[in-house]
Amino acid sequence: MTHAKETYGGPMTGITVTTDGLPDWLAPVVRAAETVAPEQLSRFLPPASGAGRQSAVLVLFGESTGGPELLLMERAGSLRSHPGQPAFPGGALDPEDGDPATTGPLRAALREAEEETGLDPSGVQLFGVLPRLYIPVSGFVVTPVLGWWRRPTPVDAVDPAETARVFTVPVADLTDPANRATARHPSGYQGPAFLVESALVWGFTAGVIDRILHFAGWELPWDSSRLVPLDWRA
Repeated sequence: MTHAKETYGGPMTGITVTTDGLPDWLAPVVRAAETVAPEQLSRFLPPASGAGRQSAVLVLFGESTGGPELLLMERAGSLRSHPGQPAFPGGALDPEDGDPATTGPLRAALREAEEETGLDPSGVQLFGVLPRLYIPVSGFVVTPVLGWWRRPTPVDAVDPAETARVFTVPVADLTDPANRATARHPSGYQGPAFLVESALVWGFTAGVIDRILHFAGWELPWDSSRLVPLDWRA
């Protein structure tokens, strides 16, 4: 695996992004993160005006006896925004996270993941950052931060009012064509979806997963004409 290390300083403790010691199977994801352009990930890009609320999500890869996997959480059904929707751990940057243009998203992704799932951030190795994307419906400018769960710790929903459950999804299930579909929202939105772990993963989260699978070379041919209608409340 190619070794690379970047340590960010600032008013808070330094945070390191490194590919040192990653498992070989993550090499395609590292290459994709280093070369992918924003417009290759989404047609929704941050406004040129700089508007939008800065936020970050943690795209955390782990490995179990079943092989590589991703950590996801399911939002509580009582939430006003995206109720019941599976998502990456994450949220808006706080002032103490630091500069949104440098270290802020890194710290925010780890902080939010700890707050939402109870994971120990010291066991997470950050190895890359994808280009910032935009969620028009909420006005969030989102930085996907890539992590390797070097030392896994128990996870669960920390606050049931915000998180219904925390779960991992085998990458093999995400690439399985039988688990793939196109989600159709009554608003007219259509995008990739995954039917895994008794959940329908769609929207921003599914879009990021879909592009990672594609640019890492893990994607298998699937039937994009298989439609899954979304409820109007989704």
